[in-house]
Amino acid sequence: MAEENDNSQEKTEEATPRRLEKAKEEGQTARSRELATMAVLMAGAGGLLMFGTSLGAALEGIMRDSFVLERSAIFDTRHMSIQLIASAKEAAWALSPILVVLLIAAIFGSIGIGGLLFSGKAITPKLNRMDPIKGLGRMFSARSLVELVKAIAKVSLVMALAVLILDLRTEDLLSIAEEPAVPAMEHVLWTLGWSFFLLSCATIIVALVDVPFQIYDHQKKLRMTKQEVKDEFKDTEGKPEVKGRIRQLQREMAQRRMMQDVPTADVVITNPTHYAVALKYDQGAMAAPVVVAKGADEVAFKIMEIAREHKVEVLRTPPLARAVYHNTDIGEEIPDGLYMAIAQVLAYVFQLRQFRKGRGPKPGMPDLPIPSDLKRDI
Repeated sequence: MAEENDNSQEKTEEATPRRLEKAKEEGQTARSRELATMAVLMAGAGGLLMFGTSLGAALEGIMRDSFVLERSAIFDTRHMSIQLIASAKEAAWALSPILVVLLIAAIFGSIGIGGLLFSGKAITPKLNRMDPIKGLGRMFSARSLVELVKAIAKVSLVMALAVLILDLRTEDLLSIAEEPAVPAMEHVLWTLGWSFFLLSCATIIVALVDVPFQIYDHQKKLRMTKQEVKDEFKDTEGKPEVKGRIRQLQREMAQRRMMQDVPTADVVITNPTHYAVALKYDQGAMAAPVVVAKGADEVAFKIMEIAREHKVEVLRTPPLARAVYHNTDIGEEIPDGLYMAIAQVLAYVFQLRQFRKGRGPKPGMPDLPIPSDLKRDI
């Protein structure tokens, strides 16, 4: 039932970044064959116009060398193969600029939208592509209808432009028959180049229509239902109950580590019914006293219990305990404003230890100065 409900939902949500990234990994991106076709045709036409003269001269030289033979060459059985190889090299060299232009145009035309993409999944054989039922479905789909209309429009546009070009150049083409061979060849190439270029311009119109359509169609195929967005968010961010459990475990681990540091503290200051803060100061290694543990309510009682078990002095100093608790995190040094108060507490603890060993008088609890900006009432 859940799957039926999910399938019935409309895909109204734009694709998430994760969905777009996954689509790229699978080789799915917007592509326009019309843009690639336009780029190749325009590049080919431009190449003929730019390199047509040198190409015509090269073809003329190849024909002259091929049809003019010396008497000695007639009786040389190797001459034909040597001449063929030389003509092929010269033709390849003459055609190379146009071929390079076509190669560059083919590459940039293909990645004009969607960018450069390498995906092994796109070329992986899939059995569902060999399903004849699905194949028929693709043949008679709305997409196929759009491609058919686009092909008919493209052919019609090119044919109309070709008829127009022929009509405008009829007299020019007929005049070629009256020209000498070399000028006629150059004239033919010039006419073919410009005619080809004008015909290629028709593909610009087709590409201008096809590129936005392909981008829209690709985005439409990647759209998601609201349930898919929710499921993806859960997979990415984690389910709330799982995240809550992880946070709970992290708190428990942090609390266990904190409790292990309580026996190393020099003193625990408390607001007996609410807060407890364990402080440690190593004059050789620390610039100021550090909070090694702190807690409220049950955690505070546990800190005090562990401190008493390990004979760590526990002092009742409610205002100071509240100030340190609210202004300092575990592992941090106490604020500058509390240096004097904590110094007096540590001095009091030292004197108290000396008194218990019979080495001095019993100290009195000092008056602990707390700046007003660090005080907390609760």
